[in-house]
Amino acid sequence: MNQSNIKQILHNLKIEELNAMQQALSNPELRTKDIILLSPTGSGKTLGFLLPLLNILVNNTTSVQTMILAPSRELALQIDSVFKSMKTMWKSYCCYGGHSFQEEKKSLLQNTPSILIGTPGRIADHIRRGNIIPTTIQTLIIDEFDKSLELGFEDEMEEIISQLTSLKKRMLISATDMEVVPAFTRINSPVKLNFLNAENEEERLKLWRVSSPEKDKIDTLFKLLSSLNGKQSIVFANHRDSAQRIHKLLKEKGIYGEIYHGGMEQPERELSLIKFRNGSSNVLISTDLASRGLDIPAVEHIIHYHLPVNEEAFTHRNGRTARWERKGDSYLIINESESLPDYLSANIEEYMFPEKINRPSKPEWVTIYIGRGKKDKLNKVDVVGFLYKKGMLSREDVGPVEVKEHTSFVAVKRNKVNQLLTLVSGEKIKGMKTIFRESHN
Repeated sequence: MNQSNIKQILHNLKIEELNAMQQALSNPELRTKDIILLSPTGSGKTLGFLLPLLNILVNNTTSVQTMILAPSRELALQIDSVFKSMKTMWKSYCCYGGHSFQEEKKSLLQNTPSILIGTPGRIADHIRRGNIIPTTIQTLIIDEFDKSLELGFEDEMEEIISQLTSLKKRMLISATDMEVVPAFTRINSPVKLNFLNAENEEERLKLWRVSSPEKDKIDTLFKLLSSLNGKQSIVFANHRDSAQRIHKLLKEKGIYGEIYHGGMEQPERELSLIKFRNGSSNVLISTDLASRGLDIPAVEHIIHYHLPVNEEAFTHRNGRTARWERKGDSYLIINESESLPDYLSANIEEYMFPEKINRPSKPEWVTIYIGRGKKDKLNKVDVVGFLYKKGMLSREDVGPVEVKEHTSFVAVKRNKVNQLLTLVSGEKIKGMKTIFRESHN
């Protein structure tokens, strides 16, 4: 892969240059080596491990060459999205729980991808049923390997790896260092690349203590969110029930937030992330499920409604901000009855509320649902063109567009939504009848 190819890929991804970690992974001397990459969330590791694959993938083959395992559906989808955005000649495909198994089986058997991405449970199931031929796979990448072990995927990963008899290269990506690498990985004399630069991260991340007069911190949280002027914020709670309660009470107070936890159905979770990403919601209330593996850019504020269960959880929560050399803020809401954990300094600076706090205004954007997607041959250009022509919208009125398998979502300026829905009612998009409506969870 020459420099012009790399420049074109970076252009496609709207990235100016590779960072130090991505450059290290692209070193030709590592092409045949097993690798352990230690890198924090938000450091660009996905592109880092995808880019070198272009030097080892072979043309004119109808078999899976590379397998990438990820511990969550969201991370698997993110990896697939990044690879597709690179716009290479090779095809990728993503398999995960909550997605149609039969649809995946059909795609795997009829149009086998060069790169297969998926969660361990779903990939293991496809191998058992003969939908994936494991013996053709020569490269294995396990993203967030530490998280995969934590979530109990060891048996599935061991089952998968035992059948990858032609492996030439293994790569484990982790956000925490490992004293011992499990034997089932069969990793051989790996090169360890450590980019866990704690000092640099601490410089970019500012910690604040927010005192709550009451044990029930909801009023303090509302006051804090109001003082942040609608900037993108993730509120972390320790339990699903707590996240739901916070979401409900903030909604009653006029805060437009989305909720995200493992008890929700996959389409609901995806919609929450879509609305948070595109600015239709400025607040995401979540359990630690949102602390890793999500593609959420430009989060400025992390709020610990509950103290995290341990230092690792605290680190990963904070990893959602201060990404890609940006700065970010992390707030710990503390009642006097609580004690700070040992891993935190007692001298965290107190956050002082401004004298005047205005109630947050509604988000600038609203998410519109369109009942057609990739399976209907619909793409982003089709959606934007339709909104311009039939909805009479200008370029400034249309925000991010996400086209899924069977549906699409687009952010539209709030003051244009009623006009848009009136104008497109009964219209066809790309010759197809469908539903256009404001999207609600």
